[in-house]
Amino acid sequence: MKKPVFICIGLFFAVFCHGQSNFSRGEELFLQNKPGEAVVFLENALVDNPANITACLYLGIAYEQMQKADEAIAVYRRGLPNAGNHSANIANNLGNVYFQKGDMESAEQFYSQAIGFDAVYSRAYLGRANTRIKAGNLRTAVTDYEQYLALQPRSDQRGQIEQLVAIIRAEFAAEERKRLLAEEEERRLAEERKKLLDSVSASLQSAADASQGISSGAESVENYDGEFELH
Repeated sequence: MKKPVFICIGLFFAVFCHGQSNFSRGEELFLQNKPGEAVVFLENALVDNPANITACLYLGIAYEQMQKADEAIAVYRRGLPNAGNHSANIANNLGNVYFQKGDMESAEQFYSQAIGFDAVYSRAYLGRANTRIKAGNLRTAVTDYEQYLALQPRSDQRGQIEQLVAIIRAEFAAEERKRLLAEEEERRLAEERKKLLDSVSASLQSAADASQGISSGAESVENYDGEFELH
């Protein structure tokens, strides 16, 4: 009677140890920068334990390193709903992969999602800022760059970011000056048009007043005291 119990327990530990070895071996190969060898073990580790979010992260990054963007996206999307404390990390990674694919709309969506999971996740602000630069949304990009620097004041990229922000702000200032000059020119032209219309209107009114002072013989029937003579 006890034999089946021992067999079941033995199978349980065999499966458990097998799962651990898949993850351990996959992690080892991943950390040795051997993504091509690591993916097999990491995929098996996720089969053994779908809730292993660390394996999900490793596997997604390994696929990224192998330039397999679609596979990386599939792994991250599969893990995101149950990522827990790693949700911002996985959403940010999704943003990175879509950015590399040139899909700026999806990239911004997942960077924003990462920020929604964790409002101080600085890398997502930087990624979203770069995405917005690509999309031409400069004003919102500046806001994200400044937020990133507020969260990472000692960033190695601080100088580059500040230089880029300064260039963008200079463009904003130039555009504002052009706008103000255009508005001033439009006001000047409007004033000139009004003066011309007023001048023409006054001239026409003056001519109308002058014509009213001249008697026209055709405007009334004249009296005739003589007699008609027929010949």
